[in-house]
Amino acid sequence: MRRRWLFADQLGPHFLDAPDQPVLLVESKAVFRRRAFHRQKAHLVLSALRHRAREGNVRLARAETYTQAAGEPLTVCHPTSRAARGLIRRLPDVEMLPPRGFITAPPDFVAWAHGRDHLRLEDFYRYARERHDILMDGAEPAGGRWNLDADNREPPPRGAARLDVPPPPAIVEDEIDEQVRADLDKWEREDGITFVGNDGPRLFPATREEALARLRHFVTHRLPAFGPHEDAMLAGDPLMAHSMLSPAINLGLLDPLEVVERVEKAYREGSVPLSSAEGFIRQILGWRDFIWHLYWYFEPGYRAENELGARRELPAWFAALDADAVGARCLSDVLAGVRDRGWMHHIPRLMVLGNYAMQRGWRPGAVADWFHRSFVDGYEWVMTANVIGMSQYADAGRMSTKPYAAGGAYINRMSDYCPGCRYDPKARTGESACPYTAGYWSFLARHEQALAGNHRMRRPLQGLHRLADLDALVEQERARGSRAP
Repeated sequence: MRRRWLFADQLGPHFLDAPDQPVLLVESKAVFRRRAFHRQKAHLVLSALRHRAREGNVRLARAETYTQAAGEPLTVCHPTSRAARGLIRRLPDVEMLPPRGFITAPPDFVAWAHGRDHLRLEDFYRYARERHDILMDGAEPAGGRWNLDADNREPPPRGAARLDVPPPPAIVEDEIDEQVRADLDKWEREDGITFVGNDGPRLFPATREEALARLRHFVTHRLPAFGPHEDAMLAGDPLMAHSMLSPAINLGLLDPLEVVERVEKAYREGSVPLSSAEGFIRQILGWRDFIWHLYWYFEPGYRAENELGARRELPAWFAALDADAVGARCLSDVLAGVRDRGWMHHIPRLMVLGNYAMQRGWRPGAVADWFHRSFVDGYEWVMTANVIGMSQYADAGRMSTKPYAAGGAYINRMSDYCPGCRYDPKARTGESACPYTAGYWSFLARHEQALAGNHRMRRPLQGLHRLADLDALVEQERARGSRAP
């Protein structure tokens, strides 16, 4: 049996043909020279590789490049980036197998997508539910409804500082983590390798055992409360009832199908409400697979899409995660969460970070690269369609129905950030003008012509011309430029 080369996001047993198959792992320093990754992301990846290397029949090669390490006949599962796929195709004696670590197979996705003018998550999600018999009662969806989003958009509980759920079990670092931290310090001192974000105790699983423990705890203790408040934000509770499993799944420590099946089993046994089970399964079976397939289905140039002509570069305070430079309470807190943890749940990513970047006209490719580098679960395949298509609407709607632009009213409704903030979510101009409210109307004014044909934007665009202070607002936001709000 040929040795199986496992990339650092293919570390689980489902990437092997047999438990005793010999394994090659490669730790490449060149990866960290090319980009300034979050320090905690670098730590997590190296810790996961080195923990996996402790298992039997594994050879860990430390090399400057992958090419230097691949010196024998190997098999490898289809990797998750075009660059890695191109490398494998150039190497002799390396056989590339179909991808693993996702639920819907590429030929099935291509057959589903063929001939469709627009690719929408809801359509793919229903297809995947039926195709894999997940949350189905015969030919009908469980509970008689495909989509329970309407039940899962509640604001945070009034007056609560935290949700009433236990935190996930803490990670206990070991000697491998200690050595990883020492090596990263040395790389910074001696090799000129740089990172962003703060170092800190490891917060996410680096072994399958840790990942399974997190999964069991989530399904038992946190998933029941997940659904209703999955879109809500609390300044004092960045985790809410979210699973925090995306880093472990994206490292390959968990098979997404086993995650989905465990969640469905909990629903069938009556320990988890359908709204929470469906909302979570939608994220894994639906959104995660959808984004993965779009990365390969769209042309390689998709990452450069920029239909709204956003040309500004990321300002230094944002690129450096300088949350202390920001006065807007929501943006400061979320940016601090990225700085300190390398992780925030999906609503701060989309409606605080991505929303602000789109309003300000930052270059979509630079925004996608920032998300890739700054999040512990960020990879090129994760962030391309997520950021270019959904967050920044740079593809003019090829995979989403409208720009995810919103003003301060949305943040005020779905969080506790606005009370105590120096800005007023109702104010468009003046010293107390909310940068999200003003930025929202400025964004619409700037792109009115491009958005005029979108029926979901008809009402906001009608409201634009009812603003008596529109000219002053646009000038105010032009003057703000790239200054931290």
